[in-house]
Amino acid sequence: MTDLTLMTFAVDPASVLPSLALLSHRVRVLPMDAASLIRMPEQTILFLDARDDLASAKTLCNLIQASGLSTPIILVITEGGFTVVNASWGVADVIVSTASPAEVDGRLRLVIGRGAAAAASSKGSADASADVDGQIRSGDLIVDTNGYTASLHGHPIDLAYKEFELLKYLVQHPGRVFTRAQLLQEVWGYDYYGGTRTVDVHIRRLRAKLGGEYEHLIGTVRNVGYRFDPPEDEDDADGSAEAAAHDGAADGRR
Repeated sequence: MTDLTLMTFAVDPASVLPSLALLSHRVRVLPMDAASLIRMPEQTILFLDARDDLASAKTLCNLIQASGLSTPIILVITEGGFTVVNASWGVADVIVSTASPAEVDGRLRLVIGRGAAAAASSKGSADASADVDGQIRSGDLIVDTNGYTASLHGHPIDLAYKEFELLKYLVQHPGRVFTRAQLLQEVWGYDYYGGTRTVDVHIRRLRAKLGGEYEHLIGTVRNVGYRFDPPEDEDDADGSAEAAAHDGAADGRR
């Protein structure tokens, strides 16, 4: 099952690409505007409805490119749209709204395959070596994705399954801010209805288990959500502060 997002102005989203309803993929529907971009999960394929408004679709495509999002875009068009769309739109593929289920599924496989190949070729040697043992290291924090364990300063952290999944997801995206809704989507799954309070509860538990000295690794961005702040950043900041203090003291002695 592939995670899909459909952006459209249509009152009846099922009319955009009827074949999607006949496939087993999970589809979320969002309004076709810039605000919807922050509501998309990271791992999704975007179907963009360009049947009636090619100009708005192109503007949104340009915005996605400018935002640095790597989300593959499949443009849903009519036959007339082929005369307008070109490589500058930055889309992964185009498809007519009347395409059969077999064609839709086939194009999805091609998009997924090309994305996987591009990701594999862009991995640096450091990433490759880090993936060999399934461990994600960030300072003294180690998250073992194979063994479903985490440790700090060599000491294991007693985490429940969802606490581990939450920590793993945040550590995999250092510095990136996630809304509570995004974390519910990515960690608990789209069909989970526990509400955003569930995220707050697990964040508090996770911070408590990291301990007072390290609870700040899970940062809060007011009115937005949470992010993982790598300890290296803090070390660098502390080092800069110490250096500045030392220089200031030296200036005072001169």
